Amino acid sequence: MVNAAADRVWGTWLPPLTIEDLSTYLLGPVMGFILRQRNIVTLHASTACIGGQAVVLCGESEAGKSTTAASLALRGIPILAEDVSPIKEEAGTFYVEPAYPRICLWPSAVDSLFGAPDALPLLTPTWEKRFLALDGVRAKFEPQRQPLGAVYLLAPRVEEVDAPRIEALGKREALLQLVQNTYMNRLLDREQRAAELDALARIVASIPVRRIVPHSDAARVGALCDLIVTDAARLCAGLESAALLPTG
Repeated sequence: MVNAAADRVWGTWLPPLTIEDLSTYLLGPVMGFILRQRNIVTLHASTACIGGQAVVLCGESEAGKSTTAASLALRGIPILAEDVSPIKEEAGTFYVEPAYPRICLWPSAVDSLFGAPDALPLLTPTWEKRFLALDGVRAKFEPQRQPLGAVYLLAPRVEEVDAPRIEALGKREALLQLVQNTYMNRLLDREQRAAELDALARIVASIPVRRIVPHSDAARVGALCDLIVTDAARLCAGLESAALLPTG
């Protein structure tokens, strides 16, 4: 239960569920709902910190957001948020806020990245999903908010020879895609939807939004990460250069 101000939460569970199950939902859909009630734009996305800026990976469930984020993390790239990425705007600049320091992964993704489906600890004793701790041992967490530098929309996986690849998006299509990738969007009222659309339009107007087409072969996630790091570094450098230009 969440109160009207979205600043207090009550929860309970019944056996065989555990407090770990409660915590998993609290950090996911419940927190997403609270953020939306507080009128914070929240993307269904994982966010990495590349070149000192937040690089957002959006996509539907099982699109590969968490697997890609984990692969980036194993390369030493700090992760800012996983699955739930809240965005705030201050003085015309958008920032992604840090979330909880872990990445949740299905056993198949754990197997692909670590060589065995049980190589990471379980999220809960009652569920098969596992997690990569962003504790600085295998992977790092970014605890400070970072300016939004780029948004990538994960398309369905393909077997095409030129995948993985990155494609340009027009601003109209980018906006429509972002609207579909906001978290818990079915729970918004009319005023919240209008405010969100306005905020997303400002994001699209000032931040590069691109489509990623991954390959269906899990072994190519390394090539996907190379592509993201190279492209994001270039885009973020371009944003920094634009910000330094005189306005007069």
